[in-house]
Amino acid sequence: MGDEGFRLVIGNKHTSSWSLRPWLAFKQAEIPFAEVRINLRAPDAKEQIRAHSPAGKVPVLWVGDLMIWDSLAILEFLAERYPEKTLWPEHPAARALARSASAEMHSGFQPLREHCPMKFVTQDPKSEFPEAVEADIRRIVDLWKDCRSRFGADGPFLFSQFSVADAMYAPVASRFRTHVADLGAFGDDGTAASYIDALFALPAMEVWAEGARAEIAAR
Repeated sequence: MGDEGFRLVIGNKHTSSWSLRPWLAFKQAEIPFAEVRINLRAPDAKEQIRAHSPAGKVPVLWVGDLMIWDSLAILEFLAERYPEKTLWPEHPAARALARSASAEMHSGFQPLREHCPMKFVTQDPKSEFPEAVEADIRRIVDLWKDCRSRFGADGPFLFSQFSVADAMYAPVASRFRTHVADLGAFGDDGTAASYIDALFALPAMEVWAEGARAEIAAR
């Protein structure tokens, strides 16, 4: 199973939060892959997606004739395929917490997703949020603070070094940048804001942003 067989099918870089997650992990781990981007705004987007995935959703990773069609499953595959990249923290307790945080993101925070869609390179600050969205924001801020205080002393990410958990929360960081003017109003002591800055300082995030800006310009 060679790297040259990796083909990652993604959606729009401005709005496809699930696509960003495995794409960023590939980039951070320096694993070569071919990118196939589908314009989700195109009239035939569904047909294009189904040409790559019977599930009808992106992202999807093809490795030869093997199809992996869920963001977290793709990240797990990469972590297992390349253990030397330490995409999960090495410390058992940190790894357990990273898996829990990633799973919570994978299955939760639906009010935040619905009310604050990812708009990667635009600003849309909201003056108020529904109660359920406020609860999501507070929970994420507290979770980030806990991860950073327990395992983030040796680097700028949730578990010091970049991990699957950071890939999972990168789109959340984008949502906060776009929609939340003051994280301090949700209990942030500066930890969450600094963490967001660290994510956006990654060269790969700027490459993604360039793609998002190009999409907007082409409309």
